[in-house]
Amino acid sequence: MKKIAILGIITTFTLSCSSQQNITTPVEPTAYLKTITEKELKTHLYIVASDEMEGRETGSAGQKKAGNYLIDEYKKNNIGFPKAATDYYQKIPAAFLNAQYNENLPDSENIWAYIEGSEKPNEVLVISAHYDHVGAKNGEIYNGADDDGSGTVALLEIAQAFQKAKKDGHGPKRSIMFLHVTGEEHGLHGSRYYSENPLFPIANTIANINIDMIGRRDKDHADSNNYVYVIGANRLSTDLDNICAAANTKYTNLNLDYKFNDPKDPNHFYERSDHYNFAKFGIPSVFLFNGVHADYHQPTDSPDKIEYDALTKRAQYAFAIAWELANRENRPVADKK
Repeated sequence: MKKIAILGIITTFTLSCSSQQNITTPVEPTAYLKTITEKELKTHLYIVASDEMEGRETGSAGQKKAGNYLIDEYKKNNIGFPKAATDYYQKIPAAFLNAQYNENLPDSENIWAYIEGSEKPNEVLVISAHYDHVGAKNGEIYNGADDDGSGTVALLEIAQAFQKAKKDGHGPKRSIMFLHVTGEEHGLHGSRYYSENPLFPIANTIANINIDMIGRRDKDHADSNNYVYVIGANRLSTDLDNICAAANTKYTNLNLDYKFNDPKDPNHFYERSDHYNFAKFGIPSVFLFNGVHADYHQPTDSPDKIEYDALTKRAQYAFAIAWELANRENRPVADKK
């Protein structure tokens, strides 16, 4: 997450019977939700947040190595890049990354993977997480396991779950883009670049689910990790807010904490992660977050400190929200300014 000082669920699929009449049968996503496992999340995170990735500083060799790992995993699961693209990369020039703060950042890349919708392919749900962190300082590697290795590996597992559903004939009705953005730690640059240079018309983006830090707990939840902060769901869309609440009630039963959703909250978390660059364009957006802990932006944010049961349940929750958004009859209405 960028550090600043201030500022029911039902999907249907159609079978053809002997009389050639169409029968609609409900598809229950629980089996796919359960493919998101502690074991696989842990395996991915110990690689993405390893010393080998050198803290994943924006545009660095370590970040590019992490990006190669993500792409290899998408290839293993037969998840391609969008047809409108030439590969898995959205290249971002250094001039854009340095235009605001002139931090001498090199060229970098967003990474996108894509599952095309079966009925409404031109409507796109974007699920995002930033895969950069802050690199190394004074000889110490800042691994960024929670920030945002946790969101990064959650995207891999969510994508795999949707691809398994597609293989079984239950692919999403709308298209889903899994967007790993760069440059978040330096000012939300990667998501800003995508929102200003979208692969699809921005009006075709129905919603954004942004996952940034979901592997730990904060001091306000010392007694239980069965929670997640939900930020922004109701800022633009009553529909999205209701979908997030209903998905949790049916599938995950987390304690949804709305503390940081208060516009008067002094932390301004709503403005501090990548969903904000979608919300600026009026796209219903929700940010899932575990809160700040003692290892935030420290070299001690390592994969051994992740609570993998919490990471799993929160990733499953994100999947449940995405399932509804991708498959419901109507896209969520942005009914608020």
